[in-house]
Amino acid sequence: MLCSICPRKCGVPRDAAHSGYCGVGWDPVVARAAPHFWEEPCVSGTRGSGAVFFAGCNLRCVFCQNRAISAGARGKAVTVDRLREIFRELEAQGVHNINLVTGSHFLPAIAQALEPRPRVPVVWNTGGYESVPALRALEGKAQVYLPDMKYMDGVLAERLSGAGDYPEVAKASVTEMFRQTGPYRLDGDGMLVSGVMIRHLVLPGELDNTFSVLDWIADTFRPGDVLVSLMGQYTPNGAGGPDRRLTEEEYRRACDYMAALGLLEGYTQELSSAASEYIPPFDGTGV
Repeated sequence: MLCSICPRKCGVPRDAAHSGYCGVGWDPVVARAAPHFWEEPCVSGTRGSGAVFFAGCNLRCVFCQNRAISAGARGKAVTVDRLREIFRELEAQGVHNINLVTGSHFLPAIAQALEPRPRVPVVWNTGGYESVPALRALEGKAQVYLPDMKYMDGVLAERLSGAGDYPEVAKASVTEMFRQTGPYRLDGDGMLVSGVMIRHLVLPGELDNTFSVLDWIADTFRPGDVLVSLMGQYTPNGAGGPDRRLTEEEYRRACDYMAALGLLEGYTQELSSAASEYIPPFDGTGV
């Protein structure tokens, strides 16, 4: 089978000789599966989000915090049956949800592993660079979507993530996610049980890009449709991208712009969250 899962449509068999842009084969490669407490409060809650971190990625963001797994294949290849067992083991630990982190390139196998559906909500946690036809395989299986909306500037997207078509691709994929879920819904404990929360990382020196992303969200969705998480945790990693952290002034301007647009449902951050200790160890826990 030749791969056309993601927008890159590499058209390769994803075998030992031809792994495609994502750098991995067909079998899911999992680097960690454990309760995770550093997502937004409506995802992590008090018992943690059951985060399954997949290796490989269809983007190559030079500033990626999870570069240890996204740029390589650190982790263990598992079968569909074992992946299903991992979901059940996380449920048994009392997590609020099953959080599938950057699994787009393994979507066919993941969709199989979600049958039967877990008893807790399934969260599709993605960089936003998705194929709409592929996403339709998750309809009814993923209740919550956590897409990044990284760029509205294609030149910036090409330079930092190797995806000049990212803006149009991400707009189409986020729109499809919302079509599947409808307006977001919280339970009585304030946990997100269905809907879309759009994440945007404010990049140092790139406020115009942030303003354009927020403009698109405000123009596309009505109040109450989606949550917005405006992140200030950019951390230089020496691999490329801006070589400094976000300033307080830059982040304040981004937050003020978000509020002026009426995007009042969601989250902002303390800039102290830009620290390496919030990156989990990709040590094979739970695999």
